[in-house]
Formats: sequence, structure tokens, C-alpha cells
Amino acid sequence: MKKIALLLVVLLLAGTFAFAGGGGQASSGFRADVFWFDYADTFMSIVRNSFQEQQTAVTSVRFNHHDSGNNQTQQIQMIQTAITQGTNLLIVNIVTTGSEDTAMNIVNMARTANIPIIFFNREVSDAVIRSYANAAFVGTDADEAGVMQGQAAANFLLRPENWTGNRSNFDLNGDGIIRYIMLRGEHGNAEAFGRTLYAVQEANRLLEGRLRLQPSPANETSTQYPNDGISNFFLYANWSAAIASNLMRTALTAHSLTSGAIELILANNDDAAIGAIEALRERGYNTGTGNFIPIFGVDATPIALENIRAGRMTGTVLQDGPGMARVILELAQNVGGGRELMAGTSSYNIDAGVNKIRVPYAIVE
Repeated sequence: MKKIALLLVVLLLAGTFAFAGGGGQASSGFRADVFWFDYADTFMSIVRNSFQEQQTAVTSVRFNHHDSGNNQTQQIQMIQTAITQGTNLLIVNIVTTGSEDTAMNIVNMARTANIPIIFFNREVSDAVIRSYANAAFVGTDADEAGVMQGQAAANFLLRPENWTGNRSNFDLNGDGIIRYIMLRGEHGNAEAFGRTLYAVQEANRLLEGRLRLQPSPANETSTQYPNDGISNFFLYANWSAAIASNLMRTALTAHSLTSGAIELILANNDDAAIGAIEALRERGYNTGTGNFIPIFGVDATPIALENIRAGRMTGTVLQDGPGMARVILELAQNVGGGRELMAGTSSYNIDAGVNKIRVPYAIVE
């Protein structure tokens, strides 16, 4: 509880720093333009607020921030305008993650203008980064969040207080199977794929011999992912609390919460988890007391931490937004100070053979 409270204070403080444009830091002739995929995204708001707070210490660079409005065409146009206006550094939270052509097009724009580029958070391929010596990516290990979410789910299910004899309190029909709903993020997104697959794989590895996670019949069945018994079973929430809430309402009209058809919820992000909680609370579940379905998210957003403290949500995985912002700013400061883009980064977790820096996750329960 102390750990959760501390994280909540840190993130809430970060969220209080609103910033528009470049103001705050000393005047500089070196200009960096930062393109956010969508100001409305909850986690990216945490990163942006922290970035704008920390950037005041980077006096060698003047930052301009842009909201791409979740529109890739608009983002491309903004980038081209910044280049025309004489920007010295592009920092891009790409809209269409997973699109090789789009990412390569942006890199080619940077290369033609001889401008360094930093992609962040929404991953682009190794080939894109390797194609230009002055390109880098700052993000996370897409699979690590899934692994940690699976660890958190297994740890919870195996707690002694959650067992009565040989039967878990959350195995509602006593068959040794925990049927889960997966609230999946964006198609084509590496984080969504890793979280969807590895959360279940890791949980089952740790639960072996006691319980097993298996997709709930409330999930929809897709055909666009590998037929591994996990990746094709989900409700497509697309990172959204509102979409997740509506999907859960639909699922709850067809499946009883007492039958064992829905026994656990894994969400690719905290917003989707919060949406699920909203729908469950309408049924008298996950109110903070009484009946509840275990729910796990990713991001450790302030609202998720609040719900964990209140007993409405079970756990999340901290994605270190302030840490991500700090690394991006270090790279920007390198370029603004006339150094190599990746100078002084040897202490970070960097992929072999490619300029990709990975910011670690942490479990929050």
C-alpha cells in the first residue's frame, strides 16, 4: 500500500504541470519539435506532463509540442511543416505504429533534411532505426509488460488467502480453469501483441499444477493472429475506457458472473481496465467491498492506482512515463550540445545492434 501511495503521489505531481509550447527554458537557437500521437491518451499525458516539467532544465534546446490528434496524415503534415520552418530535431510518437512504410517515410524526411530523429513509446522496427545513423527509439520491452502482468495475476491467484482447500476462490465452477477476458489494444501495435500473449503464457507457467488461464467464451474470436490458443481471443478495446465499458456490458448480458464464464480480466492498459470496472460496478461487483472479478492493467495511471487502493482493481504494471521523458530529453540535450545522439547512454538497456533504449516496467499490486 505504501508503494502504491508513493507512486500515486509522484504521478499526480507530474500531472499537475501543464505546459504549452516552448516557454520556461532559456532562449536557444536549437529547436526540437515533439509530435504526440494524441493529447487525449491518458498514459501519454503523463509522459507529456513530465517531459514539459523536465524540459525547463534543458537550456540548450527550445521545444515545440504538437498534438497529432490520432491522425497520421496530420502528423506527417506537421512534421513537414516543422522541417520547412527549420527544426533541428524531430521527436515522434508515431500514430500508425506497425506501419513500416509510414515510419520509413518519416525517417526519409529526416534524412533528406539531415535532422536527427527520436521515435518514442510507439515502436518502429529495427530496420527503420538502422536505416539512418541519426535515428533512435526510446520505449519499453513490449513483451516485458505482458510477462509482468502474468506474474501479477498468478501471484494473486496463488495467495494463500485466495484458496479454500484445493479450490481457488476465483475458480467459480471449481474446474481448475480461470476463464479470462482479454481487453486488447490497437491492432498492429507491438505492445498490444506482447501484452496479450505473454500475460497468459507467463501466468500459466507460474500456475502450472494448480490452475490454468483459458479464454472466456465472452471473448471474440479473431483470425488475424497466430493460432496459439491465446492471441486470437480478445475484446478489441483499442486502449479506450469507453469502448471497454461497452464491450463488458455486452459480455455481461450474455454471460453470468456466477457461472464461471468470466473469472478474471486482463487489460492491455489501465484505461481499458477502468472501463471494465465501470461495467462491473453496475452489476454490484468491484465496488470496493463484496464480490469482485480480479482485474489487471498496464501503465500505473493515477486513476488505476486509486482503484487499486480502493479495492476495485487488483494490479497493474508501471510504465515509467517520467523515466521515458528523461531519456528522450538526454538524447535531445546530446544533439543540442553538438554531441552524438546516443552519447553517454551505455548505462541504459539498449538493444544489440540498434539504437533502441528500453525503459523497464515494474509490478504494482
